[in-house]
Order: sequence, then structure tokens, then C-alpha cells
Amino acid sequence: MSTKEPNSQPGKTTLSLFSGILGGALITLTLVGIAVWFTTGIGLLRLMGVVKDGRVLINVDQPTVVRQIQKLQRLETVSYTMDKIISGEHDNPYLPKFLASDRLLLVVHGEVIAGVDLGKLQASDVALSNRNISVHLPKAEILVTRLDNEKTRVYSRDTGLFSSPDPNLETQVRQEAERQLQQAALQDGILKSADENARNSVQSILKGLGFDQIAFR
Repeated sequence: MSTKEPNSQPGKTTLSLFSGILGGALITLTLVGIAVWFTTGIGLLRLMGVVKDGRVLINVDQPTVVRQIQKLQRLETVSYTMDKIISGEHDNPYLPKFLASDRLLLVVHGEVIAGVDLGKLQASDVALSNRNISVHLPKAEILVTRLDNEKTRVYSRDTGLFSSPDPNLETQVRQEAERQLQQAALQDGILKSADENARNSVQSILKGLGFDQIAFR
């Protein structure tokens, strides 16, 4: 008596193998997606915080706030300009001026820039309490005092009959012009204005980070 071999079904075997591979791939993608969510999605939620009253509250710590403020470095907040005529003169104590003197009139256009060097901010200058923050900013200072060479010129130069122009006189007059320019800016309250403007700039940054109460000390 003869025995028949069972008929082979290659089509069904291939379909089962393909289904197994596809199922394994789907499971792998699902696991990878879950892993990505835990590593990035949850971290993003921790960074962004929660939505309250229609706005996103960003969770930031003290080192982050300090770094954000320090990034501003030298914050130039006020520019003061002045036009003035400055004079300088060298005399001979033994001879009259028309014989031995050197007199210079300089038309000066200068600028003084004041601001706050936020690179000096220390960690101890920032205190956090929930969504409240207290900041002690460095004091405002004169950052730049300069003359505009294009608009600064010698108005007149008079020398005595027996004198020659002193090559150092113009340099000395320029130095005096810078000193008077800075003094005038200080008298007009440039440092107070620079301090107020710096606070406004930093306050805008802190509000953008989600702080409700901002105090400067």
C-alpha cells in the first residue's frame, strides 16, 4: 500500500513569515516611540512647566536666570552727546602773550555712554521663590567717553611772535574736553537713567521667563 506525501503550501508559509516580521517591527517602533517620549517629551514638559491662565510658565532655576542675565554683558542703556568749545593755552611767565604764547580753541562734539556691566552679576545677587524673583544689579557706570573726530575740529590757533605751536596742546585740550563731557553727563543724571533703563530691560527678560513678581534691591 502506498503512502501520499502531504501537499506543501509555500504561499501560506511566506505570508506567516511576513506577518511575523511586520508585527515585530511594529512592536519595536512602539517601544522606540515610548523611549523617545520618556527621554524628550517628559523632559520638554519639565522645561516648559504647565499652562496657567492661557500662558506657559517656564520652570527655571537660579543658575539659568543668572546665565540669561549675564548674556547681556555690558548693557549700554543711555547715550549723552554734547557740543562745546574748549580752550587751551600755554604761556611764558616771563614774556607777554603776544610774544610767547600758544592758544587753541577746539570745537568739540562728544558722546558719553552709560550702562550696567551684567557680566559682574553673581549667583548671590539672584533670589527665587516660586514665581517671584529678587535681583541685585551691578551699579550703573560710564562705559564709554569719546570725541567724534569727524565733528571735532580746531576753531582757531594763535601763537606769539616768538613761539611755535606746541604739538601736545591739542592732545591736552582733547583730554580736557573728554573730562568736561563726562562731568556734564554725570551732572545731568546719566547714571540714574542708565540704572532705570537697565532694570526695565532685565525686567522684560524675567517676565518672558514667566516670573510674576520682580523686585530689584
